Amino acid sequence: MHGSRLFGPRTAAQLIALALSAALSAPLPAGEILAGIKARDRLRCGVSEGIAGFSTRDGQGRWQGLDADFCRAVAAATLGDAQKVEFVPLKASTRFPALQARRIDLLARNTSWTLTREALLKLQFPAVLFYDGQAFMVARASGITRLDELREGSVCVEKGTTHEQNLADHSREHGLALQPLVIDSAAGAAAAFFAGRCRAYSSDASQLAAARLQAPGGPANLVILAERISKEPLGPVVSQGDEQWASAVRWVLYALILAEEHGMNQASIEGRIQHLEGPMGALLRGEDLRLARALGVQPDWVLRAVRAGGHYGELYARNLGEHSPLAIERGLNRLWNAGGLMYAPPFD
Repeated sequence: MHGSRLFGPRTAAQLIALALSAALSAPLPAGEILAGIKARDRLRCGVSEGIAGFSTRDGQGRWQGLDADFCRAVAAATLGDAQKVEFVPLKASTRFPALQARRIDLLARNTSWTLTREALLKLQFPAVLFYDGQAFMVARASGITRLDELREGSVCVEKGTTHEQNLADHSREHGLALQPLVIDSAAGAAAAFFAGRCRAYSSDASQLAAARLQAPGGPANLVILAERISKEPLGPVVSQGDEQWASAVRWVLYALILAEEHGMNQASIEGRIQHLEGPMGALLRGEDLRLARALGVQPDWVLRAVRAGGHYGELYARNLGEHSPLAIERGLNRLWNAGGLMYAPPFD
C-alpha cells in the first residue's frame, strides 16, 4: 500500500524521520544480505498482519497469500527450500523501519513503489508483483454507486500509508468535504468502517475486496466503487546498496512470469525443461552456473522457484483470482501478450 502521489504535511514528518534513519545506516556491501540469509539458513520476510489474498495465517497458522508465496519462491531459489522463511508480521507504519533496521531481509507487504520511498528512504523496489489502485467501499444501503456521489463525511484510512494524502488531494481537486479518520492498522480501519464510524473506507482495491469478505452482514451489503484515484504498483522492497540481493529478488519474480508465458506450471516444469534446447534450457536445468553464481542463488533456481508454488498465473489464481474467495479480475496483472502489464525481460 499505497500511494502514487507526493506526501503531504502529516506524512512528511514521518518520512523525514525515516530518511534520516536511512541516511545514518551504514551502506550495504554487495552480497552482504544474501550472505546473512545463507548463514542463518532462513529468509526473514516482512508481511502484513493479515490481508486476505496477500499474507494471512490459515487455521493451522501457515502463512498464505501472494506475498507469502513470493517469499517462499525467493527462499527456494536462494536456499533451496521454500519452507525456510521466517514471516515477520508488520503494520504499515513499521514496515520501513523494520527493513532499515535489518530486522527483515525482504519486505513483501503489498507496498507501493513511489519516488519518495525510493529516493528519500533509500529503498529499492526490484519489480512489480501486483498492479492496483486506491478505491472506496461504501454500504450498499447508502445508495452511492459512483465516486462523484461521495461528497462529504468521514473516510476510514490506514495510518502509515499515502491513502490519507491521496484522499486529501482528491477532496481538494473536486471541492469535496471528505475527512479522513486515520486508524493504526488495516484491521482497525475495516472494523471502524463496519461499526459505522465512517461513511466510506478507502484503500487499495484488493485490500477492500479482502476486508469485504469479513463484513459482519456479509459482502453483499458493501459496494466497492469502480473509480480509482491513484496508481498502486505493489511489489517487494529491499534496502538500497546490495545490488546482488535486489537482482536476485527481481529475477525470481521474472522467472515466475516467464514460466507462465511458456506454459511451465508447478506440475509440468520439471518435465518441460528437459526438452528445452539452447541457453534457456541450460539455464532452467541449472547447467549454466554463470548467472546463478552472479545472483548468489541455487544452480536450478528457476525450477525451484516455480516448484515452490507455481508460476505467476497459478499464484494469482490461487490467492486472488478465480480459485480464491476474492475473485479479483486479473486486469492489468495479465501477461503482456494477453493485454496486461506483466512482462519478463529476456533471460539469455
